[in-house]
Amino acid sequence: MADILLDVRGLVKTFGALRATDNVYLDIRAGETHAIIGPNGAGKTTLIGQLAGNIRPDAGGIHFDGEDITGLGASARARKGLARSFQITSIYREFTALDNVALAVQAHAGHSFRFWRPASKESTLRDPARTILHDLGLGDRADVQAANLAHGEQRQLEIAMVLATRPRMLLLDEPVAGMGVDESQRMVEFLSTLKGRQTIILVEHDMDAVFTLADRISVLVYGQVIASGTPEEIRANPEVRRAYLGEEAEA
Repeated sequence: MADILLDVRGLVKTFGALRATDNVYLDIRAGETHAIIGPNGAGKTTLIGQLAGNIRPDAGGIHFDGEDITGLGASARARKGLARSFQITSIYREFTALDNVALAVQAHAGHSFRFWRPASKESTLRDPARTILHDLGLGDRADVQAANLAHGEQRQLEIAMVLATRPRMLLLDEPVAGMGVDESQRMVEFLSTLKGRQTIILVEHDMDAVFTLADRISVLVYGQVIASGTPEEIRANPEVRRAYLGEEAEA
């Protein structure tokens, strides 16, 4: 847990007069689940976009496993093991759950998604895909068309596809967004199985999920990290309570 896998140094991004990220420093330790929370407009999406390589910072740097990746795009970062799942589920709805994950296994092997016929037939792709689905609790849904999965199952499938690329770090953008209480609970239980096995940056508004899953939490307000610490330290921080948690911290 002491090894720093991602080191963020003084990130700045402006959009006109808006300073979306304002001198952000973060360190993410290998194997931890690190949540980033903050009110709407705090800069969370911009920060994640910069970490994933979709948004280029105006200043500052990003080091991944000791390497400066600030100038790399999203595809190059993904090849190095930095993988992102989005707020909006991104799956192939006309294919089965197993087919979706097999395609991701195929992509990790260096082949294009257009080579669908091999992915649908080859055991070297389908066997590991089935194992991933089983490990993540979707084994009995492997042959169901993705469009017919429940919303929560679709989000799990998307993460299964990301895991099939064998990432070293997951960037999860609001994984329980749009879910009901039962689906949210299942997703939290699912993500709990990854704790310690996978390094995760979690952006989430659901505070129950955050305080259940996170080893450490960083609070972003107006583009600045105002506090970082354990869930207990964040709950007790008076500045965080005033700026964001409010009455929730007293519950």
